[in-house]
Amino acid sequence: MSSTGAAFAADPDQGTPTATEVPTWAGVVCGLLAALGGLASAELLAGLWDRWRSPVVTVGDRVVDLVPAPVKDWAIRTFGTSDKVVLITCTLVILAIAASVVGVAAVRGRRRGAVAAVAVFAALGALASLGRGSSGIVAVVPSVVAGVVAAGLLVLLSDRARAMVVEPGAAGVVDDRVVSMRALQAGSRRRFLGVAAGVGVASVAVGGVGRWLQQQAAVTVERLKVVLPRPVSPAPPVPAAVSVGVEGVAPFITPTPDFYRIDTALVIPQVDSSDWSLSVTGYVDRPLTLTYADLLARPMIERVATIACVSNEVGGDLIGTAMWLGCRLDDLLAEAGIQSRADQVVGVSVDGFTAGFPTALLDGRDAMVVVAMNGEPLTAKHGFPARLIVPGVYGYVSATKWLREIRLSRFDEFEGYWIPRGWAAEAPIKTQSRIDVPRSGARLDAGSPTAIAGVAWAMLRAVTKVEVQVDDGAWQEAELGDEYADTTWRQWKLAWTPEPGDHTIRVRATDSDGATQTDLIADVAPDGATGWHAVNVSA
Repeated sequence: MSSTGAAFAADPDQGTPTATEVPTWAGVVCGLLAALGGLASAELLAGLWDRWRSPVVTVGDRVVDLVPAPVKDWAIRTFGTSDKVVLITCTLVILAIAASVVGVAAVRGRRRGAVAAVAVFAALGALASLGRGSSGIVAVVPSVVAGVVAAGLLVLLSDRARAMVVEPGAAGVVDDRVVSMRALQAGSRRRFLGVAAGVGVASVAVGGVGRWLQQQAAVTVERLKVVLPRPVSPAPPVPAAVSVGVEGVAPFITPTPDFYRIDTALVIPQVDSSDWSLSVTGYVDRPLTLTYADLLARPMIERVATIACVSNEVGGDLIGTAMWLGCRLDDLLAEAGIQSRADQVVGVSVDGFTAGFPTALLDGRDAMVVVAMNGEPLTAKHGFPARLIVPGVYGYVSATKWLREIRLSRFDEFEGYWIPRGWAAEAPIKTQSRIDVPRSGARLDAGSPTAIAGVAWAMLRAVTKVEVQVDDGAWQEAELGDEYADTTWRQWKLAWTPEPGDHTIRVRATDSDGATQTDLIADVAPDGATGWHAVNVSA
């Protein structure tokens, strides 16, 4: 019996006294706060230097890299552009459960094993940090520090927790006063909760400072005052007649905040343009390196183009149209001198992502190294300081964001990020159409005229006709908005007066090659979905 009245048993791991029957909740608190403190220290390091990243992010990145294509498709279908938030949330939930178990083990006399478990988690984080886009061996520092801090906090908190256990009926002397078991328990519990609260507050503060430092970089990039050059070849003005004037149809130019974002980066890369450069390497005669100022000094063209993600399902919204400003990719590569053996252009991102498309696509189309979107410098979300845009092909082979290298390669020597994961090496965007109005499930007024309207696209072929079918009736040709370019989508509408009852509306498009959109239903993998978009309404 100690002078404080606590009952102890021997700890076989360390030979030190250990409290028995520590409440489970106390072990959970110990584990969670140890994990929180470790992660907070890693967040602070990530805010101090851009080559360091949080272990949660590095582990999440490796999950994205290793996940099979069907799982990736399911995640995008289910969660849309929130898939990354869901992944990080699930990672934190799993970590919290594991931390709780480790904390209970630590206060129940298995502290050596608990500390070993912390070391295993730290090692996993360190290994994950050495994956795609790694900055080298220094990348392991946040995970190692997080592990050391978590282990230290676990020992501290578990000692405090084990001091709460008092033998029934015990009494002791504290400051020359005889106190009861209940008083001893209350005092030790207060001391434990006080330490726990201090650790929690400090961890939140440290983690908050780390997140603030990281966000400061984001704000700097987003608000960077770049003087954009005037294009030597400006885009023609967008005429009002491209719109069919139906509320609810996607606007012809997608506002930047509404533009879809699909990529493999869990955390948006924050790139400092002052030390960024773009390299042209591989099978070229004259390798090039351009600073951001060099890139802005090149002759710029301005083009309106629609781009789409291969994960866009029939009727989906992973597609958008923007006004892009950048230099011609074919001019840049001509300066470097493409060697005859090269048959692939590979874009490499600052985070190690790669996407490759055939050199044959340098066929005069307006492939660009883009620096601005809708009249403003690229936001961090959409690839600042530079990205690739190649009209006519899906983004997973062409639209590399946060671009740092353009590498001339060969398909038989190198595969872009998604190709080994089961996606097609060549990915022309397929002719598609979508119903925006009315929405599926809408209740319409029977006998009242309404509009069926939406968008259609057939990149580099142009949309020449859109047809609508209500129930099993005849296909009716819709009215088209003016065509702007064969690189953009086209709005359409059809007047309709619904009769009472339930109705199914379908749409299909025909391109300038005379090919009508197929009704064959195909999944997004391996090279884009097909089928007719349909909505169900009632009146």
